[in-house]
Amino acid sequence: MAEIERLTITLPSDMASVVKSAVAVGDYASTSEVVREAIRDWKIKRALQLQELAALKAEIDKGLADVAAGRVKKFDAESIIARGRKLLASRSPSV
Repeated sequence: MAEIERLTITLPSDMASVVKSAVAVGDYASTSEVVREAIRDWKIKRALQLQELAALKAEIDKGLADVAAGRVKKFDAESIIARGRKLLASRSPSV
């Protein structure tokens, strides 16, 4: 079993009420169990955020490398808007 370390935490009263209520209705056996699950969920969420950030950074790096290598096109806002409108029209149900 993992080593257990006792911590003291301070929560705003509304959060403390949510934790106590979860124990009172029987969803959890203890306040510690609520906090442990919240931290497990946070770790998963944080890992996903870090993956998304890494993917975004990779895309930025790819774009910057394309610019540095001269693999760019002239920016044509009108063409992009027209393409977007066409795409939107193809997805909208006909009236």
